[in-house]
This record gives sequence, structure tokens and C-alpha cells, in this order.
Amino acid sequence: MKIIVVCAAGMSTTMLVAKMKEATRNSDMKIEVTAIPETDVNNNITTADVVLLGPQVRYKLDEIKEICSPLNIPVEVIDTVKYGMMDGNAIVSQAIELYHNK
Repeated sequence: MKIIVVCAAGMSTTMLVAKMKEATRNSDMKIEVTAIPETDVNNNITTADVVLLGPQVRYKLDEIKEICSPLNIPVEVIDTVKYGMMDGNAIVSQAIELYHNK
């Protein structure tokens, strides 16, 4: 499963992706986590299984859903508290749930 985290190209997303990768180490699923700036969504979305938006780009939710919907890729904004706590486990769980419920 490939998770793409859409951000505003900030440092916090890089740290979050590292925490998410750490959370996937013991998973039975093969999970890849990548961060991209919101300006690169059109160029990178076709390889995603799940797209998560950082809270700082939540205003792009409708636009990104419009791009992902024809591809059957679920999109959701990461909870602000989980993002702020850098809770990689909870955010990976969110992505897995989205993936299984699509």
C-alpha cells in the first residue's frame, strides 16, 4: 500500500513521514509512505492507494478529492492533534482503514 501525505513542503511533514515509516516496520502489510507538496499532486497521485492531507493544506481537500475520485483513491485530512503529536501509529492506522473501506 502506498500512502501519499500532501503538505505545504514543510519540515513537520518530513518528521511525520519518518514517524509513519517507523510505525510500519512491524506491519504485516508492505507500506510505503511518501510526502509531496500540494503543487505536485497531479504529477504523483496515480501511484497512491491512499492520500492524506496535512492540516495546513486542508483547504485543498475538495480539489484533491476531485482528482482522486475517478481513480478510486480515498482522501482524508489528518487529524490536527494526531499531526501535532506526530502520532505515526495513529495516522498509519487511519490510512489502512481508509484503504480497506474504499
